[in-house]
Amino acid sequence: MLAEFTGVLVILVIGLVIASAMLGIHLLLGPSRKFDEKLEPFECGESPIVSPHRRYAVKFYMVAILFVVFDVEAIFFYPWGAIFRELDWFGFAAMSVFTVPLAVGLVYEWMKGGLEW
Repeated sequence: MLAEFTGVLVILVIGLVIASAMLGIHLLLGPSRKFDEKLEPFECGESPIVSPHRRYAVKFYMVAILFVVFDVEAIFFYPWGAIFRELDWFGFAAMSVFTVPLAVGLVYEWMKGGLEW
């Protein structure tokens, strides 16, 4: 049984050896000069406007969560739409069960003002 996984183990070991070798070569041969400018946070070539330790507004997290939810919804809608005629009413009912809670969540978020900037 373990003989079946020998190939996977060999590939993992080779990958770890190569990654470790590259990291070790970089640490030995790479430059290690440290100065103030290099240690500053990088923002597209500009000096930072505010401290990077400042907290983000809650609206940022709400938009991020909404993006993830509706991105996942789109991932499930595409294959469903591709074989919609083959699934018939069962497929329509299954996607309705999936879509209705998302639509209710979107309406709730809209009413709470989470989509306003």
